[in-house]
Amino acid sequence: MLSPRKVPGVEARTQPLRVLLVEDNDVFRQALELLLGLQAGIEVVGAVAEGTAVVVACREHSPQVVVMDFRLPGMDGVEATAAVREAFPEIAVVCLTASASPRELDAIRAAGATACLRKDQELDEIVAAIRGAGEEAS
Repeated sequence: MLSPRKVPGVEARTQPLRVLLVEDNDVFRQALELLLGLQAGIEVVGAVAEGTAVVVACREHSPQVVVMDFRLPGMDGVEATAAVREAFPEIAVVCLTASASPRELDAIRAAGATACLRKDQELDEIVAAIRGAGEEAS
């Protein structure tokens, strides 16, 4: 029998970190959901494809961290982040983007995102940012 992996910061948490994904690309969203779901101490509780659906999804799933795409249909990541932070100030938001200008990154941080990472960063870096945001949200 394999023993569980030891992950810094997970031992102290009795319940998994609840994560909601907001990503319009179906393949990327499903892959990220699968990869995050394999991480010790992380539970993907939901996933939506539009920024306009994020507040309802937060109410329904009670995440601790929202992983937010920057470019979304209906409501972009900046507007969606501001809506989450206004309705649920206890929920942390981590932005994940393929590309964004420095001005756009400043805008999403000003809207309340804890961190903003590129989609091509190593999975370990993305997971660390999500865990860090979860620690801040706790």
